[in-house]
Amino acid sequence: MAEMKEAPLVGAAPVAPEGPEFSELIQGYWRLGEWKMTPQERLSFLKQHIELGISTVDHADIYGNYECERLFGEALSLDKSVREQIQIVTKCDIQLCSDKFPHRKVNFYDTSGHHIMASVNNSLRRLQVEHIDVLLIHRPDALMDAAEVAEAFTQLKQAGKVNHFGVSNFSPRQFELLQSRLAFPLVTNQVEINPLNFDVVHDGTLDLLQMHSVRPMAWSCLAGGRVFSDKSEQCLRVRDELDAIRQEVGAASLDQVIYAWVRRLPSKPFPIIGSGNIERVKAAAAALNIELSREQWFRVWTASKGHAVP
Repeated sequence: MAEMKEAPLVGAAPVAPEGPEFSELIQGYWRLGEWKMTPQERLSFLKQHIELGISTVDHADIYGNYECERLFGEALSLDKSVREQIQIVTKCDIQLCSDKFPHRKVNFYDTSGHHIMASVNNSLRRLQVEHIDVLLIHRPDALMDAAEVAEAFTQLKQAGKVNHFGVSNFSPRQFELLQSRLAFPLVTNQVEINPLNFDVVHDGTLDLLQMHSVRPMAWSCLAGGRVFSDKSEQCLRVRDELDAIRQEVGAASLDQVIYAWVRRLPSKPFPIIGSGNIERVKAAAAALNIELSREQWFRVWTASKGHAVP
């Protein structure tokens, strides 16, 4: 068995021809409120993953019941120089039923210009920053008026509040619709990619992005932990195959193999890491040393589907 090298310094690359540079791995902060860190501990964690080269951070207005952006901004305010070292991605349009909004009867989506503008202003206030590097529409909205969204994006860009824009969980046609109304390019589509759910590999989502040299962001790469704990036949098959490949490539853990599997896709997704444990983040960085063969990639595909390729 090959011996794994130490985790490399994570590099950076353009997310799109006219987009910003992202670190090859992205630190997700959707569980920040669960980490029970003090502001100083949050800042230390942020600096630690920046030192690894992981400089792009992923947020959304709703994470942690609208609290995670505030917690992050509280830490960032302790050392304002850190802002220049990171790229902040955040999202808007989901309206949650919560104790903060007791009048709401259901969760719903809102891509109205008014809500997008208000959400960005709230994110800037909570994060304690002057601009957002990339703003994403979080979920496709059946009532989305693409021209209205484009107008809001244009105003935010002209005001210097948001540098770039993208989407999350959009189908190819939804992506094309919004792009058709914009004078500047969408720079990413953040989508779910993991060995249990990789529909975007086959439904044209990643094909469209590859055609435009736009790199996706990959969320839930570990399927919310189901890959490790679920007892379903699919998970048992996938887990066994991942472990066999782990031994072949000399990986230290299954999650390293999964990150390598996601990165093997030709659209070159940026995997998002969800852990607040810096040792697990370092382990994820070591996945950059792993390159799976085509056959190894399709062994995971076959284990997940439960049948051979056609």
